Amino acid sequence: MQQSYNTDLTAEQWEWLEPLIPPAKSGGRPRTTSMQAVINAIFYVVVTGCQWRQMPHDFPCWSTVYYYFRIWRDDGTWQTLNERLRMYVRVSEERHPSPSAAICDAQSVKVGNPRCQSIGFDGGKLIKGRKRHLLVDTLGLVLMVIVTAANVSDQRGAKILLWKTKRLGSSVSRLVRFWADGGYNGKDFKRWVMDRFGWIWEVILRSDNLSGFRVVPKRWVVERTFGWLLWSRRLNKDYEVLPRTAEAFVYVAMIRIMLQRLSATY
Repeated sequence: MQQSYNTDLTAEQWEWLEPLIPPAKSGGRPRTTSMQAVINAIFYVVVTGCQWRQMPHDFPCWSTVYYYFRIWRDDGTWQTLNERLRMYVRVSEERHPSPSAAICDAQSVKVGNPRCQSIGFDGGKLIKGRKRHLLVDTLGLVLMVIVTAANVSDQRGAKILLWKTKRLGSSVSRLVRFWADGGYNGKDFKRWVMDRFGWIWEVILRSDNLSGFRVVPKRWVVERTFGWLLWSRRLNKDYEVLPRTAEAFVYVAMIRIMLQRLSATY
């Protein structure tokens, strides 16, 4: 397929992704829509930030594209694709498929849709909107994301994040250590993590002697990932009515980034 937009999949990227695309459902009419064209359209939306109805006409019908996005959101396909590609990237960079350490952080963002559900006020950042709770490996690749109202505390969000991460099974079977900033400090929380999961929770504090911007060991990895996500205009604000849609777009953005890394490696 000819590349019409710089967000389109290259032939090499499609070779990585095509085997992971869910097959058509058995029975009924056969699938006639190009799955590569659907993915291209979804990547176009996440990168440019346009509305579904405003997609260029050379993509499949917007309702068809949104149908696949929504179905794959609800059945966990986007998360599965992220998980599989993360393992591929780790192996390509001579790492074990399952990470042994991860970094946790949260980012509050404003909402751009008056119909958004689960909105709150983050008193620390002075932002009314939602909060993205992110867990990444040491390469900065997303392990898990949840989106909550902005008034949900970092520790409360982390508890949900860790429960969901545990359910990933073998892909995180080697996890033993987590790093986070001062928002996750506290003996009770560290003890809760150890009692529930047997994981070590380590808080990396910024030195009081430092002034201005400084790169903090370990913590900079997740901050870089937040920066990667903001390359996609759809994620500059939270425009989604449902938090699970916002989570799906984070996975879509990371899938695109990982496909670029894989095609550059091989």
